Amino acid sequence: MPEISSISVKVARGGPEGAQRMQQFTVPAYESQTVLDVVTWIQQNTDPTLTYRFACRVGMCGSCAMMVNGVPRWTCRTHVDKVLKNGAMEIAPLRNLPVIKDLVADMDPFFDKWVAAEAKHHPSRTRDDPIPAIDPDAPERLVASAGIECINCSVCYAACDTVAGNPDYLGPAALQRAWTLVNDAKDSARDAILDAVSGKGGCHSCHSMGSCTAYCPNELDPMSAIAGLKRETAKRYFRGRAK
Repeated sequence: MPEISSISVKVARGGPEGAQRMQQFTVPAYESQTVLDVVTWIQQNTDPTLTYRFACRVGMCGSCAMMVNGVPRWTCRTHVDKVLKNGAMEIAPLRNLPVIKDLVADMDPFFDKWVAAEAKHHPSRTRDDPIPAIDPDAPERLVASAGIECINCSVCYAACDTVAGNPDYLGPAALQRAWTLVNDAKDSARDAILDAVSGKGGCHSCHSMGSCTAYCPNELDPMSAIAGLKRETAKRYFRGRAK
């Protein structure tokens, strides 16, 4: 690829031992260059101590997600020419998560909230039972299928202002997964899931601002999933009051 110019890049450095600082780099710009290419160039050519996370490089794993000019993105799928501002950009770790070092965020709190939301499959049969047929066009299956392409990248979590203001909030990804399981005919714990997502920090903490849906790289709709949980938990509550 021919070199066409250079770009000015500020990269967040440091870890939990102190406040992060921004370090300036000048990086050659190339055609079809991604933000992940820029980070890799810095690590390979300027500062080998720069710490970041990536795996597939093709938008399949989500591990390269970072904040680019204040917006959470998959850096492997974000082209530099789409995000440059006056020939410059800033790269930082995902917000709303602890920082391990430089551009690497600690994902443990994100996954801990999946567990808290009961966002894990609860088998209704054993491996010795016959596998029941599921109609892929059934309304519940269509709802469940709408969120199964989530790859746990945490972009929605980093985009969420409710998470930023309420550390107890379970977050869009965990709640979307819970909604998927509520509508999954093969999951046996519908009531347990609704109990988990209706408590403190659950679906009713969502302010419906929509950043999760707006920034999801897989074009999923966590906000609608959370709205579904709000409806189901409310209906269950009022059915219980009516008894």
